[in-house]
Amino acid sequence: MLDGSLPGPRRPLSMLRHMLDNGAAGGLVLMSAAALALALANSPLSDAYFGTLDVHLGPLSVQHWINDGLMAIFFLFVGLEIKREFLDGQLASWKRRALPGIAAAGGMAVPALIYATFNWNDPETLRGWAIPSATDIAFALGVLSLLGDRVPSSLKVFLAALAIIDDLGAVLIIAVFYSGDIAVLELGLAAAVIAALVAMNRAGVLRLWPYLLLGTVLWALVLRSGVHATIAGVALALTIPLRAEPGRPDDMQASPLHRLEHGLHNWVAFLIVPVFGLANAGLSFAGLTTDALLDHLTLGVALGLVFGKLVGVFGSAALTIRFGLADLPMGAGWFQMVGIALLCGIGFTMSLFIGMLAFAEEPLLQDEVKVGILLGSLVAGLAGWGVLRVAPREVPAPRRR
Repeated sequence: MLDGSLPGPRRPLSMLRHMLDNGAAGGLVLMSAAALALALANSPLSDAYFGTLDVHLGPLSVQHWINDGLMAIFFLFVGLEIKREFLDGQLASWKRRALPGIAAAGGMAVPALIYATFNWNDPETLRGWAIPSATDIAFALGVLSLLGDRVPSSLKVFLAALAIIDDLGAVLIIAVFYSGDIAVLELGLAAAVIAALVAMNRAGVLRLWPYLLLGTVLWALVLRSGVHATIAGVALALTIPLRAEPGRPDDMQASPLHRLEHGLHNWVAFLIVPVFGLANAGLSFAGLTTDALLDHLTLGVALGLVFGKLVGVFGSAALTIRFGLADLPMGAGWFQMVGIALLCGIGFTMSLFIGMLAFAEEPLLQDEVKVGILLGSLVAGLAGWGVLRVAPREVPAPRRR
């Protein structure tokens, strides 16, 4: 992650904790944006809605500027979050990573297997195998906010940590499986820019503007290279220093990574992700038939999100705890773990993003993906809320000696 030990005893609160305080509001805004997109797509304004997304501004359409441009900032934020939590947060040790890490791995593998089972005989739709593997932390935290203090804070931390590792897995999947034909020259130049960013980090450059300037160049090169442009955001994030400024060794709040992460948080939560949802969640119900609802693509996505996440997350967590690799989150019980596993089936933002990549030239398949994501996320969210609503508030968790 490009940084060594972190000096000084006084460090800021984990960004994960900050996200728990503010992520619920962002989730509610995202829900409103998705609802507005559906309303616009099924109203007399539908032609204007879809037409606006197709308008070209320079080399890209409005929708591509959102998906390739604004979402690169979202992935920059995700990368900063991943780096910070692994170096100086809730995931800074293997012991802390065990339960959310193994649960996240199971929660990605089982939904992919369920999707593949439904689409095995269709090579075209099989390409979307990763769609139900993602968890939308903003939506999930928005649902949790409706439950107040019925959910122990330890479970909220577990869910957020799991989602961060889930995001890391999604980034790797996008980079490996959903990139296009590679342009060697542009990719080589992008690698040179990354090397320059790493060199600045090693040289102790703590001003943000040189990183952001080179990051913009990196984005343009990656966009032309065939690797999806949003990966540039993650690559840039991993080069941003997480160290205090000279003369202020005890003030980690002044680190470039911490400043950039906090500076981006509200923009990502309340503008970028809702705009992405508004641009991509629009689904016209005109002509939607029972056949589309029961299509193998739709079912693979929906059942992967609902049952795949439940079995993958809960099953992996239960085995991890059973074999003594981790404990139940403090104050939580097994019934509550079921509820959290169901909430992991809310796969809105990243699932939509992967679906748009998997079927970039197939609008009909994109619509089926949207149907599956909306159905699966709705069922998973309602079921998770219902389970957590009736689960006991406090269940003493056995602690290992």
